[in-house]
Amino acid sequence: MALEQTQATDVAPDLTTTAGKLADLKRRVAEVASAGSERAVEKQHARGKKTARERIEMLLDEGTFIEMDKYARHRSSQFGQEKKRPYGDGVVTGYGQIDGRQVAVFAQDFTVFGGSLGEVFGEKIVKVMDFAMKIGCPVIGVNDSGGARIQEGVVSLGLYGEIFMRNVRASGVIPQISLVMGPCAGGAVYSPAITDFTIMVDQTSHMFITGPDVIKTVTGEDVGFEDLGGAKTHNSKSGVAHYMATDEQDAIDYVKALLSYLPSNNLETPPVYGEGDADLAVTDDDLWLNTAIPDSPNVPYDMRGIIEHIVDEGEDGPDFLEVQPLFAPNIVTGFGRIDGMSVGIVGNQPMQLAGVLDIDASEKAARFVRTCDCFNVPVITFVDVPGFLPGTSQEWDGIIRRGAKLIFAYAEATVPKITVITRKAYGGAYDVMGSKHLGADINLAWPTGQIAVMGAQGAVNILYRKEIKAAQAEGRDVDAVRAGFVEHYEKTLANPYIAAERGYIDTVISPANTRMNVTRALRALQTKRETLPPKKHGNIPL
Repeated sequence: MALEQTQATDVAPDLTTTAGKLADLKRRVAEVASAGSERAVEKQHARGKKTARERIEMLLDEGTFIEMDKYARHRSSQFGQEKKRPYGDGVVTGYGQIDGRQVAVFAQDFTVFGGSLGEVFGEKIVKVMDFAMKIGCPVIGVNDSGGARIQEGVVSLGLYGEIFMRNVRASGVIPQISLVMGPCAGGAVYSPAITDFTIMVDQTSHMFITGPDVIKTVTGEDVGFEDLGGAKTHNSKSGVAHYMATDEQDAIDYVKALLSYLPSNNLETPPVYGEGDADLAVTDDDLWLNTAIPDSPNVPYDMRGIIEHIVDEGEDGPDFLEVQPLFAPNIVTGFGRIDGMSVGIVGNQPMQLAGVLDIDASEKAARFVRTCDCFNVPVITFVDVPGFLPGTSQEWDGIIRRGAKLIFAYAEATVPKITVITRKAYGGAYDVMGSKHLGADINLAWPTGQIAVMGAQGAVNILYRKEIKAAQAEGRDVDAVRAGFVEHYEKTLANPYIAAERGYIDTVISPANTRMNVTRALRALQTKRETLPPKKHGNIPL
């Protein structure tokens, strides 16, 4: 009986009847679902990787995925390609929902032609990106590709260019998120690089312009895939990626969390959860902030602890999602919720390099502030910065030009901007970190704030150089003399009250009242309206 059933299914359907046409459709649907061979799928799973359809299933709400162009097939006849024309052509595209919100998605299928991009493959991605722009929804791209399809020549390169063009046009209009879940090499890397967020998976994701073999041939350097372009490299060294996931499920969970803080497009506001429900009464958690700053200005503390005591409490702890946690750890960036509202948070991290600003920290924060400004997310800045990192490498590598990006980002941003100075705010770094002078709306300071041109020790060595030298010549206790001058300097200049007198600080608050003050400021600023002078675009110092 089983043999008879098998033979019956092998018979071509009668296309002159409706039943036959339905049977033919069913056959084609089955072909679409199994475009990659069983052997190719097994190899994909053996590498610890899911298939394109499995990834989409993990990403989207159950039953919401609508596939586009699933019957598309390549048109190439070069190098015998006409003999193999699988449906879908190696990429799955369409739209669906994440937590009930519309998104567009494409997932490159490594089990078909190694996920290589040809003409039809590229056209499918372009089409779904255009669709996302039309309806104003985020687009998520899953990258797992061997690169351009060599057999199709320059047309592959042309479609890469079409994708890049759309990445640029969509930038700042809809959120663009790239999941790198396999190889992404050569020109293909520039699409994720343009998108808002790039997530990589440890040990299975790789991005590079030129591979290890080419590098060894040209430069003589011997480097492996992981060291050259692995997830750890791009998260900790290059800053290309924004999160290193432990596995594919972790990567997808991070994407879902990211989207929960972002609007669907630049004309909408971010999702709000229980707006106005926050109890502004001071809690025990708030009182902890009164003891958070060490008495000695040279003792570090974890800025994440400050942030976590001010954001809302989520299901699994403080509602804070860090972005680029492994890159430039001397500054913290991430999304949180305060009073149910999405906020972007930037904070100097005294635990790393005393929280100084350097090239990497400046660029990391600037990019994050601009991302928040694109999508109407208010920016909260926590300041404890002793200045910019000195050194020839910083100067020669362009700290002036690259530090200026952070100035540009804050000054250009029109979203609500609230700044809290917890301790040090020295020199030009005071200006750069969301100061009133760069357009911040509400500037708060703790009594521990030290707002000055430089730290007390350095200032005393300059201001009282003659007095200290005279004390030394007279045989007096130089340390005691210097300590007296330091105390005088801190009382007269290194405090928040001089700035408050000038209106540079709106008010000096008890640390325990920070959550209350920030919440009230956010509520007041919901109706903020600010526009920039008419221009094509600013010329940020790139």
